[in-house]
Amino acid sequence: MGAFNLTPSDSSTFILMGIAGLEAVHVWISIPFLMSYIVTLLGNLILLFVVGKEQTLHKPMYMMLCMLALTDIVTPSLVIPKALCIFWFNWKDITISGCLTQMFFLHTLSFLQSAILVAMAFDRYIAICDPLRYATILSNSRIATLGLVGLIRSGLLMLPLPLLLSRLPFCSSRIIPHTHCEHMAIAKLACGDISVNRTYSMVAAFAVSGIDLILIALSYGRIIRAVFRMSSTEAHQKALSTCTSHVCVMMTSYMPGLFTSMSNQFGKTIAPHIHIILSNLYLLVPPMLNPIIYGVKTKEIRDKLGKYTCRR
Repeated sequence: MGAFNLTPSDSSTFILMGIAGLEAVHVWISIPFLMSYIVTLLGNLILLFVVGKEQTLHKPMYMMLCMLALTDIVTPSLVIPKALCIFWFNWKDITISGCLTQMFFLHTLSFLQSAILVAMAFDRYIAICDPLRYATILSNSRIATLGLVGLIRSGLLMLPLPLLLSRLPFCSSRIIPHTHCEHMAIAKLACGDISVNRTYSMVAAFAVSGIDLILIALSYGRIIRAVFRMSSTEAHQKALSTCTSHVCVMMTSYMPGLFTSMSNQFGKTIAPHIHIILSNLYLLVPPMLNPIIYGVKTKEIRDKLGKYTCRR
């Protein structure tokens, strides 16, 4: 580790170590990272292309899918290129401003994705419980407004994090044992008291996730009640099938994120490289699976994609 100690001239940089403890196999670890990133980009770009190309898919539900696809492209793009540079070329330096910027956008996009999932749950609720008013309640412009509100909410909630970090004095060792800049990974390098940072990050994360999960649970509670009141078995199955893909995406998005957050805050006995791997899986797996889930489960997208494939 002595070779990576920073000199006074390096006072404006941090050093990202990659997956600490597994440096010897970084090249092998880069293979699943790269493959997952390629699949993520291809899957989400194809989804955006199909929805953008087909006029019949220019509806609120598919607009929200495009919002989710954009977050799924940008989120790993903030991390994976730098991680691959660490794995392949040993380029570990990152400026403090670059580190704080990466951290801010990563956490902002995580909260934005949660807001999009809430909007998607509300969309399914209106579509099943109040279908006659769907077009008047949810229009494309209203969905765009909801997306903008979600982005502003996420940005405002995350803005204090870089400000709180910038006031801390950092010790001589600025080595971050991670592939990217996380709030607590940076805060733990500080020589001062980080209790405010720790408290704010926990409160913000649990408040947003808690409120969003409650809203999603309320929407699906109403949906389930409405479905069981349907007399037709066919309508029963159709209503449930429209929600299946959204439920799968919620599970892939929330469960790894909550587990990662809990392990970072309370899992002191877990090996550091396990923390780092879990954090990277949270950034890699949901964006890779989301377009696959919607491509398989959503008939309209599946049919349109099949049309383009057959045409080729």
